[in-house]
Amino acid sequence: MTERIGIGVLTRIVPRELVDEVILESGRREQRLRKLPARVVVYFVMAMTLFHGESYEEVMRKLVQGLRWLGSWRAEWTIPTPAALTQARQRLGNEVMRNLFERVAVPCALRSTKGAWLGRWRLMALDGFDVEVFDSPANGDRFGFSGKKKNEKGVFPKALVVGLAECGTHAIVAAELGAQRETEVALATRLLATDAVGDDMLIIADKGMYSHENMKRIKDGGADALFRAKMNNDLPILEWLPDGSYLSYSADPRRKMAAYERLRRGTIKISDLPGFPVRVFDYQVLGQGDEDELFTLVTTILDPEQAPAAGLAAAYHERWEIELVIDEVKTHQKGPGALLRSKTPELAEQELWGFLLSHYAVRKLMTEAADQADIDPDRLSFIRSLRVVRRQITGPADFSPEAP
Repeated sequence: MTERIGIGVLTRIVPRELVDEVILESGRREQRLRKLPARVVVYFVMAMTLFHGESYEEVMRKLVQGLRWLGSWRAEWTIPTPAALTQARQRLGNEVMRNLFERVAVPCALRSTKGAWLGRWRLMALDGFDVEVFDSPANGDRFGFSGKKKNEKGVFPKALVVGLAECGTHAIVAAELGAQRETEVALATRLLATDAVGDDMLIIADKGMYSHENMKRIKDGGADALFRAKMNNDLPILEWLPDGSYLSYSADPRRKMAAYERLRRGTIKISDLPGFPVRVFDYQVLGQGDEDELFTLVTTILDPEQAPAAGLAAAYHERWEIELVIDEVKTHQKGPGALLRSKTPELAEQELWGFLLSHYAVRKLMTEAADQADIDPDRLSFIRSLRVVRRQITGPADFSPEAP
């Protein structure tokens, strides 16, 4: 019977054949037939993140509820106990869920997807967020604590997540998990070194993510970058351009520091150091009274005819879409103020990858629906879509038509 367990329409996004392949590659295939084989545990972890407020037993009950309707219930099979489900999760580990997410989560916007592109560039946003985890000594040691104020210790341990998301579809296509001591910039640097960076992307990030190294990694991956920079960044004006932007140069900060005296005396130019050319422009967002804000944006797109400064400024504000993505995962899917339920770091990371995988699957389905209706995916409600997916889990569509 366990061969028939799935999670509704999401099995089309995460098919059983791929799950089996990833399990085999990760070395987690069972040596003997179990009541809870690894494939079932994968779908259980995904369902657990879709019904985060439910108990283990209730989540499993939802997965098998449709079997009675199908007449496929075996009398000898009973709902596993929470202890058995925890042991099954421990056998699975966290690498299977991570590897499955990396195989499944690819950009899903078509060229026709509304609001997803700037010219030839797929708009992507890079940002980080905290997720509160169960307060156990092991989780505290692994993830650390972070309060609202500097040097303030929070009540619960917090895992740190940095994600790369499509602005037009809200699909997270890459992520790195870590501890509070690692910083968002460090996790972003690690993420940008992966194959997730595509040559059709314009990766947008706030000034907290800006660094020479991060922009270099985006360039090395074949993509382009659009970062907000702090006002005190050393970006010299080399040439003014017709759209009000100017060409500049991003030098390796370590080499720049070593050559500080020669740069100050003018015996060398900053462009003599290892680095790459960039384009910079400033603009002001008008507020009320003294609330006007000055933005300095740095991009690797050097030709203003391909991407004028005004168009890039508008694209930068699409970065805020990732704030909505974070809210979808933390508030609507997990629940406001809810903790990850896992008491060990390995299972907490497994649970986080489950959240990211199920969120991607919902967003992929929403994108397909929006494309078919020829509307912007932003017009579809994530909350309503999530409810539809939850309802599908307990229906007869949950189960593969293939024989066990």
